[in-house]
Amino acid sequence: MSTSHTQLLRMRAITKRFPGVVALNDVSLELHRGEVLALMGENGAGKSTLMKVLGGALQPDSGQILIEGQAVVLRNVRDAQQQGIGLIHQELMLAPNLDIAANIFLGNEPGSGGPLRRLQRNALAARAEALLARVGLDLDPGTKVGTLAAGQLQLIEIAKALALEAKIIIMDEPTSSLTSAESEHLFSIIRQLESQGIGIIYISHRLDEVMMLASRISVLRDGRHVGDLAREEATQDQVVQLMVGREMSGHYFPPPSQRTPGEALLEVKDLVVVGAGLGVSFSALRGEILGFAGLVGAGRTELMCTLFGVSPGISGAMTLGGRPFAPKHPRDAIARGVFLAPEDRKRHGLVLPMSVAENTSLPGLRSYNRWGLLERSTERRVAESQMGRMRIKARGIHQRVVNLSGGNQQKVVLGKWLALKPRVLILDEPTRGIDVGAKAEIYRYMVTLAESGVTILMVSSDMEEIIRMSDRVVVMHERAIRAVLPREEVTVEGIATLMTSSARHRSPGSGSAGTQVLSEVGGHA
Repeated sequence: MSTSHTQLLRMRAITKRFPGVVALNDVSLELHRGEVLALMGENGAGKSTLMKVLGGALQPDSGQILIEGQAVVLRNVRDAQQQGIGLIHQELMLAPNLDIAANIFLGNEPGSGGPLRRLQRNALAARAEALLARVGLDLDPGTKVGTLAAGQLQLIEIAKALALEAKIIIMDEPTSSLTSAESEHLFSIIRQLESQGIGIIYISHRLDEVMMLASRISVLRDGRHVGDLAREEATQDQVVQLMVGREMSGHYFPPPSQRTPGEALLEVKDLVVVGAGLGVSFSALRGEILGFAGLVGAGRTELMCTLFGVSPGISGAMTLGGRPFAPKHPRDAIARGVFLAPEDRKRHGLVLPMSVAENTSLPGLRSYNRWGLLERSTERRVAESQMGRMRIKARGIHQRVVNLSGGNQQKVVLGKWLALKPRVLILDEPTRGIDVGAKAEIYRYMVTLAESGVTILMVSSDMEEIIRMSDRVVVMHERAIRAVLPREEVTVEGIATLMTSSARHRSPGSGSAGTQVLSEVGGHA
């Protein structure tokens, strides 16, 4: 179960209430030295609240925390750090304008009490270099953080925790923005930390990662601790059943739809987007789920932003329903029924201080307008309808979305667009950071929308999601389309080869995928 039986942490009967909701109800948790404990649960189960209590950001209403058998009171983040607790947030807390060394020791600089002198800077750099070596990063400590890749930033956060001599490191969805190679490197570092006796609490919705990494799995549901499973005894179905309170089979994907997509609705020809060197061409059919696969930086998000009018195309042509389509602003796309649920829902998909109702009505305010005033009764009716349709868990339509779980925030994003009856719905990483229960619901909505004739463009880094949900898959590499593959010819190996290979042409049937790759990009596979 763990490399040592020494109890490092015990959280006993932790309860935390917010107005109108009990976020944690008598929750207990244990962590041993040299153990990777996976903390799992649906969005809203209480995982983040429990970790904020452990990290000193929130104080419990009742309960006790013991570190190495000693009761402690964590009044703030500094108290938690002094007890050897490091929290690595899903949204990394680094200053992009500072260098690596400054970020690692920010707020914890040796010899504090004034501006750093040169000697102190040298000492800072030397300590930073040693910490970087410990996490396997061969970088100059003077490198600006804003120039680094997501995987490097994640490792710098770990180095930052190690600089505080952390005995406990909490990782919240650490691989959500990483490539496969970056994730593998992170896993090797986690195993090293485990062997050094550091206890790690690993929060993830990716069951395959959890089953591979965790010594033990602890599950929360509706603010309660509902069970622990040892890795050697656990199955994915057991974990999911604990999380959702019911059995879910079939890996949470809907069965293959019998629908037949119709004619081409959106046609893109030789489109050059900002930062791309080659034009891209493809067609999306009415009632089709068209998946877009590619590595980080392949140009998928930039292409979607152009389709939504965020950054107009440089050259090329598009048609929507047979009519020219060249949005210069998102409102142009919205007016034609093209909507985008962005990758970063918190920054670009929602106005967090606003309520569920206000976020739902925001994109279509003109339809709620009567004599120059917002018709609140219509806003309320539509918001309540979407809240029920999307099964959004909230106290009501007036609850601020900042207080909702990630899965419910994503449902608000989808609900606001569905209220406007989309023709083309662009979903950029639709299930990133979302639990399996919410994923299953979103997949069902996608199929239902496609069956009603909505065209869905889905960008995803989840290979299983791409393969199981797409009618066809567009594979991008270095900001160009490498292939358009029909469902029956899609394999993990084939897509991976196309995403990473620099070859421009492949003959039909070549490679492990047996795929037909277009020598002239675009059109139908």
